[in-house]
Amino acid sequence: MNKPLIIVGDSAFAEIAYEYFRYDSEFHPTAFAVEAEYRKRDRLFDLPVVDVESLASEYPADEHYFFAAIVYGKLNRTRTRLYLEMKQRGYRPASYISTKAFIWRNVKLGEHCFIFENNVVQPFTTIGDNVILWSGNHIGHHCTIDSHCFISSHVVISGYCKVKSSSFFGVNATIANNLTIGRDVWLSPGACVTKDIPDGTLLKGSKAAPASPTTYALFDVEMPES
Repeated sequence: MNKPLIIVGDSAFAEIAYEYFRYDSEFHPTAFAVEAEYRKRDRLFDLPVVDVESLASEYPADEHYFFAAIVYGKLNRTRTRLYLEMKQRGYRPASYISTKAFIWRNVKLGEHCFIFENNVVQPFTTIGDNVILWSGNHIGHHCTIDSHCFISSHVVISGYCKVKSSSFFGVNATIANNLTIGRDVWLSPGACVTKDIPDGTLLKGSKAAPASPTTYALFDVEMPES
């Protein structure tokens, strides 16, 4: 069954989303949508690129799903805003789960998620809405990842961890067991976390000395209205 899909965005992630949705899902991309002030082209992959603001005139909300293919800029705020705005316009959120990902049977998965190939999500895990799991991550048993997070590639989140909303984990970040990672946390590539991390933290680490030093800095980012 091919479900018509609007991909919001026309960046590299939008191009990737097109490939995965078209060739490995029940969805069929029919158009790309970009906010009018940012739209620079009319077609992509021989599909129209239209203004989000006028989308409903040609692509009715009751006939189309959507996915906001936006990465982690502004700590996921742009993707979160577009996800919420498209829902308010009446479009139904789509998720993509690679057929090459391993998601255990009792994992609870929210809406508008994108899970790439070679992810392992173990039993009794909960993943919220609007979460991106790029390729090759390990999400341990009994974990919770709240909404609006972005987990990049080859991240290890060990068992019984709690990741709060709107956080970003860089490539090869590692989280030990039984930890809480706060809201709006940014973990740099290669960071190794062995203690709880408070909200609004920037954590820098290195492979040479993964557990130290650490640097904390509060972000100044507006919260989405939701």
